[in-house]
Amino acid sequence: MRVMVLVKATEASEAGTLPSTEELEAMGRFNEELVEAGILQAGEGLHPSSKGKRVAFDGPERTVVDGPFAATGELVAGFWLWQVRDMAEAVEWVKRCPNPMPGPSEIEIRPVLEAPDFGDALTPELAEREDRLRDRIQE
Repeated sequence: MRVMVLVKATEASEAGTLPSTEELEAMGRFNEELVEAGILQAGEGLHPSSKGKRVAFDGPERTVVDGPFAATGELVAGFWLWQVRDMAEAVEWVKRCPNPMPGPSEIEIRPVLEAPDFGDALTPELAEREDRLRDRIQE
């Protein structure tokens, strides 16, 4: 199963505070463990929301909103995409993670929707198109 592992933002990350050398070294070692275990597929840190934009959709209308965005604890400061056996394995890996922020922080784990999750709505033609796109991305 694939999971998206979301590092939640904090006041420090939203202020643009970058990790120390020691924090970078610890996270680098953890990422190396993930790679050696064949789990890590992607992962990056994100700039604060003050450098971001949101696009709000309402039917055909599009509205662009400049950051920063409120509700810091609901924002994402970084992410990983992992391939794990199950949610229990993902939780065990997250428990081994160095604290991603100075002070209190949270990491959220969410399963990635896979083809079977869509049921009959994902026709064979749509599934084939998705497979072709995935192949192109991995080239």
